[in-house]
Amino acid sequence: MTIAEEFATRNFSIYGQWTGVICIFLCFALGISHLFHVSILILFGALCLASSFIIIFIEIPLLLRICPTSAKFDTFMRRFATNYMRAGIYFAMGLVQWLSIIADPTSLIAAAIMLTLAGTFYALAGVKGQGFVGSKTLGGQGVAQMII
Repeated sequence: MTIAEEFATRNFSIYGQWTGVICIFLCFALGISHLFHVSILILFGALCLASSFIIIFIEIPLLLRICPTSAKFDTFMRRFATNYMRAGIYFAMGLVQWLSIIADPTSLIAAAIMLTLAGTFYALAGVKGQGFVGSKTLGGQGVAQMII
């Protein structure tokens, strides 16, 4: 199934997953750039950078199979298998970035917007009763089993 066919299914979890992939790059870049501020924004930049690594393992399930991780970490990541749990983690990460506005309005607002948008997509998928569908392009159904 191509990316266009995945988007044509109108499953909000696919939209959430691809928005999450955008969040990986955005949070990584903004996190690093905010590590060079001389204020409380260093903390928010570090949290944004940490969020990018969490999102990588949430959205690309193939990495849990090929990267050596601990059993505790694997158990923690497997908690986010449902749309509601993914919406919750994205809203929590988005809230942290929204709180960065209190210190100083910076480009972390872009990360807050995208994290909130990804959470909204997953919440809509849950409300509409759509089951979580992982993108095959990102190592979803069938791909992870092929490497075993």
